[in-house]
Amino acid sequence: MRALLAALLIGLAVPAAADDAPLLTSHLRIHDPFVVAEQGSKTYWLFSRNDPAVTGDRRIGIMAYASTDLAHWQQPKLVFALPDDSWANEGGWAPEVHRWQGRWYLFATFHNEKAAIPSRGRRPTYRRATLLAVSDRIDGPYTLINRGEPVAPATDMTLDGTLHVDAAGRPWLVHAHEWLQMGVGTMEAMPLKDDLSPAGKPRILFRANEADWVLGQKQPEGDTGYVTDGPQLFRTQNGTLLMLWSSWGKDGYVQAQARSKSGTITGPWEQLGPLVERDSGHGMLFRAFDGRLMLILHRPFKRALAKFYEMRDAGDRVEVAREAVELDGEAYPTHGCPMGGKDARC
Repeated sequence: MRALLAALLIGLAVPAAADDAPLLTSHLRIHDPFVVAEQGSKTYWLFSRNDPAVTGDRRIGIMAYASTDLAHWQQPKLVFALPDDSWANEGGWAPEVHRWQGRWYLFATFHNEKAAIPSRGRRPTYRRATLLAVSDRIDGPYTLINRGEPVAPATDMTLDGTLHVDAAGRPWLVHAHEWLQMGVGTMEAMPLKDDLSPAGKPRILFRANEADWVLGQKQPEGDTGYVTDGPQLFRTQNGTLLMLWSSWGKDGYVQAQARSKSGTITGPWEQLGPLVERDSGHGMLFRAFDGRLMLILHRPFKRALAKFYEMRDAGDRVEVAREAVELDGEAYPTHGCPMGGKDARC
């Protein structure tokens, strides 16, 4: 009872009992999943693009599921809706929620195909970027900041922005720069001020084709596109700075990792190869309430489901310990593929 009262006093939404969480993980159609393990209420929040079929709300925005065990979920609620007067009119991709200076910040990618920007290649490009919104509660409602303008330059076609706080406590926006504009997609980092406004220009960390497992996609315009997607930063137990990211490999979408040789966001970065293949990706790491390091990603790429893995912090990298099929019911079977160590690449 004391925990319940404390949670209510500090404005946290407390989930209902398991009987009121009727959705199993295998029921959830999730793309670009992001989980926050909120300690105050011992609740896992799973964020994704709003799906009107499940929220009943047709607005473009972000929804969130709540769970106490990662296996049973409440019906989702809309936590952010894109305002009608925004420059963007579509999207809601890759939502992330981060705690920064006592408030919750939502990062999500939106676009407008009619808002043309200068093209650097053979195809027309348009405005696409990560927008920021803020709330005093993890479950919203979130309100746009920066007057709804993206942090990255408006002439850059970017997506999948994430927050990285360096060893000195300085915030950075890390994002993918679209292959649609660049031909070869890049991963970039942009220093921020404490109010999360720009403090400098974006810096290229690496290019998609620097990874030998990445397969370029032949385009109708005659060139080949190389994708960067879904960055997330993680510092291991011995201080190694890793980045999870995704692209396309020989068997579809791939969840991979890279490592900073300097231990800082500016790198240089070296590619460590795939973590999970079989058309899986755009994952992120989080700590379960029992201390386990967990990975969530979506698989397959189309009509995707949320998949969980228990991970090992190996110091200079992370490794798959096992697929947590007890959470998702093995809705996408492993077909006898052994999981763990290097076998996780099958």
